[in-house]
Amino acid sequence: MTRDDLDAEQPGLPGMARAAARKSGAAARAKRAQQAAAAAELAEVDPVARVVVDVALAHLDRTFDYAVPATMAEQAVPGARVKVRFAGQDVDGFVVERTAASDHGGRLAPLRRVVSAEPVLTPAVAELCRRVAGRYAGVSSDVRRLAVPPRHATTEQKPSPPEPPFRAPPVADGDTDDPWAVYPAAPAFRRHLTGGGSPRAVWSAAPGEDWPRRLAELAAATRAGGRGVLICVPDHRDVARVDAALTELVGPDHHVTLRAETGPAPRYRDFLLLRRGARKIVVGTRSAAFAPVTDLGLVVVWDDGDDLHAEPRAPYPHAREVLLERAEVEGCAVLVGSFSRSVEAEHLLQTGWAKEIAAPRPVVRDRALIAVAGAGDHRDPFSGASRVPREAHDAVRWGLERGPVLVQTPRAGYVLRLACDRCRTPARCTACTGPLQLTGPTTPPRCRWCATEAPGWTCAECGGHGLRAPVIGDARTADELGRAFAPAPVVTSSGDRVRAEVDGDHRIVVATPGAEPVAAGGYAVVVLLDTWLLLARDSMRAAEEALRRWSNAVALLRPGGRALAVGEPAVPALQALVRWDQAGFARREADDRREARLPPATRVATLRGEPGALDDALTLLDLPEHADVLGPLAPLPGAGEDEERAVVRVPRAEGASLSRALGELQRLRAARKLDAVRVQVDPPEI
Repeated sequence: MTRDDLDAEQPGLPGMARAAARKSGAAARAKRAQQAAAAAELAEVDPVARVVVDVALAHLDRTFDYAVPATMAEQAVPGARVKVRFAGQDVDGFVVERTAASDHGGRLAPLRRVVSAEPVLTPAVAELCRRVAGRYAGVSSDVRRLAVPPRHATTEQKPSPPEPPFRAPPVADGDTDDPWAVYPAAPAFRRHLTGGGSPRAVWSAAPGEDWPRRLAELAAATRAGGRGVLICVPDHRDVARVDAALTELVGPDHHVTLRAETGPAPRYRDFLLLRRGARKIVVGTRSAAFAPVTDLGLVVVWDDGDDLHAEPRAPYPHAREVLLERAEVEGCAVLVGSFSRSVEAEHLLQTGWAKEIAAPRPVVRDRALIAVAGAGDHRDPFSGASRVPREAHDAVRWGLERGPVLVQTPRAGYVLRLACDRCRTPARCTACTGPLQLTGPTTPPRCRWCATEAPGWTCAECGGHGLRAPVIGDARTADELGRAFAPAPVVTSSGDRVRAEVDGDHRIVVATPGAEPVAAGGYAVVVLLDTWLLLARDSMRAAEEALRRWSNAVALLRPGGRALAVGEPAVPALQALVRWDQAGFARREADDRREARLPPATRVATLRGEPGALDDALTLLDLPEHADVLGPLAPLPGAGEDEERAVVRVPRAEGASLSRALGELQRLRAARKLDAVRVQVDPPEI
């Protein structure tokens, strides 16, 4: 633009303003020329950067080549965050490789900017993200968001304190005082870890086992051999327990914890400690499976059957499967541990991929005495039988004489559902037909949907005015036990009032499954109420999940404690609990699923979307030879009304082919901009 043009466009502009405008325009042109000249001058060594961009489109899930300007040659290292020009806009990305030449025949666009020279995406984690995305028919950028936390610039500029010298704790290998000696295969597993080996095992912990301490001992053994350790647990309470065990065993400055509750700055600080090699032991929840541990020697997943290990965001990876992939990538040892064995862990044993670590029967019998009280009528919520039988009262009384007692009840709340005590018709709100409930011992019935009170309720079927409680929550159970065993204190743990631990005083603890606090010294007695309720879930995994939750509660017993389950003695899951034979139960479940062609013997994927979009997807899908398509089916509970789903099933040997076919389908649909279809490989529920 000339001076005359400027004057013509802005005739009223004062002379000084026109001069300032010309000066700023000249400066901008000079800056652009300088940037163009800098871009034209490329790095002398490896002037091409291969970049993965954060674009959630399946057909763009690959690396792109960019020119590296000479001014960025030192900062654009593999793993660094960069800004690049992509599809007409600036997007984030990571440098994964520097090369001397590109396969692209045209002119390469230069990198726009190096956001940070910190190499936060390691080659091993980048490969892991690519494999996980392929395994779950997803996009690598979605996996990288799980692997690399958001940048915190202030934290990144601070140096990481070095790790103090590691002093391995003494190991009584083969000694009777060695807590691992009760597991015949465990000492050899630990020796392999110290010697740099890569053993793979499934550990079935005995009741009353201090599993955080045992995992800390394995971590110390691996670290003594100069390698790193990664431990994944279900929730933050488990992280705190393992953190405390590691601190006690090896000191506070040899490990970090990764969990969302700590906040962005502390999480990024601990992430950098691992990336820079200043710490080599990490404990965290499911996203810690991608932690950049250097010289990784052991990965551990505890209680792999817990649904908290399943990522709720696309591509929905499971922490156990991520760690198994990582073990293949980095050649490290694997331990899958729990009190109740999952069917997937049993599959690892049946295929010979892993070896078993388990205690012999005499050890299990000495640890806990487990019994079942009740009969078939306890499964009927409308029966008149006592919910807490005499045997349970006797067990609680016996336990209170010796220490704390844990009572597990499957539902939180007070009285969650009411029914007519004459005809058993469910009590409904007259305003919205919602279910009536009680929120306390002195409050009138209230609608669970619209909160309308119904103090003068009348049954529409028989005209009765009496109410009964077919489903009782933990608060009502605590009230009943408090009156029956006064003056023993009663505490509850459920919902948003979860207790991490309680002392060893004589008290009753009423908790929902998964919210049981740890008692100092262990519980004297554990009582499991309403076992029929967990078994009544409409799920393929109902019995497996019920046994897992019961086992985790019984495992909180002190050595020599007692447990009592109220339910039908003939139920296979309760029989397995009484014998503490979770391994046998998982073996039978695996055999049954193999006959029914269900996971883990087969690989299954679900496709969900509107009917037209789902039909198009099934038409475009290039299935493996032995694939079965079930559906379209009705949507799962909670899905949209206009949504349908289809289930694709293949033999496990063709699982990789199914993932590739689904990935190609996603790329094809993204390129054609077709309506979205949600693809989930190996979903928790079918």
